[in-house]
Amino acid sequence: MTYDVIVIGGGPAGLSGAVALGRALRSVLVIDAGEPRNAPADGIHNFLTRDNIPPAEFRAAAQTEVRHYGGEIIEGRVTGAGRDGELLTVQLADDRTYTARRLLVTTGLTDELPDIPGLRDRWGHDVLHCPYCHGYEVRGRAIGIIGTSPMSMHQALMWRQWSPDLTLFQHTAPEPDADQLRQFAARGITVVREKVAEALATDGALTGVRLTDGTVVAREFLVVAPRFLANAEPLPSLGLTATENDFGSSVAAEPSGRTAVPGVWVAGNVTDQMAQVVSAAAAGLMVAGQLNMDLIMEDTGRAVAAG
Repeated sequence: MTYDVIVIGGGPAGLSGAVALGRALRSVLVIDAGEPRNAPADGIHNFLTRDNIPPAEFRAAAQTEVRHYGGEIIEGRVTGAGRDGELLTVQLADDRTYTARRLLVTTGLTDELPDIPGLRDRWGHDVLHCPYCHGYEVRGRAIGIIGTSPMSMHQALMWRQWSPDLTLFQHTAPEPDADQLRQFAARGITVVREKVAEALATDGALTGVRLTDGTVVAREFLVVAPRFLANAEPLPSLGLTATENDFGSSVAAEPSGRTAVPGVWVAGNVTDQMAQVVSAAAAGLMVAGQLNMDLIMEDTGRAVAAG
């Protein structure tokens, strides 16, 4: 069959959009690779009435809602997309092909971490990046910021809100200027200029870092700003690619979610790098409404032409 909309990506934005489209009586297919970005996290926060819900539980409940409103969900990896006349086609790794009038791409992003041994293993547990996502849970604990860019100075001041025991490891970030050093001193933030060589853990828990000179600094949690890289597949095969920015890359779109490629819309982290779960879900709803109106106008135009 030809679907009204194929949603590529089964995260908060994609599933929220699918629910809205299903409620609008549209035929919807969600294709999900089954690799949610927030899988390592213990719980979701800042989502009213859903605080601390495990990501897997949230995802299962959202999938149930999609199916309740007639949406279909399949697991698969999209490897390409193209155009067949006025329709859009999606190809999966196992050679399955699906066709739709519109595509909603909600493939999210990939967090690219610094190349420090031991860091990736602890990501989402005791290696963190967002204080609004995790700060309350680690309040008052020994926290280390691994500097990677000029934004690391801002990060240190921000995380100081949640803990007085804060160390900024300069690592590859620029040297703090005199004003920044005064701010750090006033807030009791320790600055270590030696690079971090390794993140250390014992019995499954972070214990600190080893510096390049061999010094070990005890820390209970580490904070790092990853590069946020848009999962832009299969957009290049349609003529749309992610563009580089100060934080990584994202897919450009109008505020409505409409991209430069006719029939292709985006929502969530693939276009908004800073979106949390609640804002990604809200974006999925908003874009679905805009997309549905686009289909309504197409349906109306065809009805007028048919007399």
